Amino acid sequence: MKIEIYVDEAAEDLQISVTCKQLTPDVEKLLATLRMMNRQLTARKGDEIYLLDIAQIIYIESVDRKCFIYTSKEIYESEFRLYELERQLEEYGFFRVSKSFLIHLQSIQSLKADINRKIRVTMSNGEQIIASRQYADGLKKRLGVI
Repeated sequence: MKIEIYVDEAAEDLQISVTCKQLTPDVEKLLATLRMMNRQLTARKGDEIYLLDIAQIIYIESVDRKCFIYTSKEIYESEFRLYELERQLEEYGFFRVSKSFLIHLQSIQSLKADINRKIRVTMSNGEQIIASRQYADGLKKRLGVI
């Protein structure tokens, strides 16, 4: 891979060009990472690729090494691993609540104490997600309820 950077003081906006022989999964992942800077996430549904506005995402679930993105209307699949999405989306209000779930803090409807210091989180779409003991205190701190 060859990377070239040109600094042009007359440029009005950042422009990124990608030249490749074919669109490989690695190139698609690179493009998806760049789109995150624009507050968009690339996801698949069937054989189509969608650009999701990060604000539309309610939560992300990891099942059998695949990540599923839940919005109020649809479920999409991501090429990224949960830890990659966590690192990239943390600054946009996402928080890891268990080994398998990353939630959008703005989509929380309510919190309820559960057994063994866990927290039952009800999301805006009605889904209930259990925040494990390992992440419960961090969630409370992040939300300012401690």
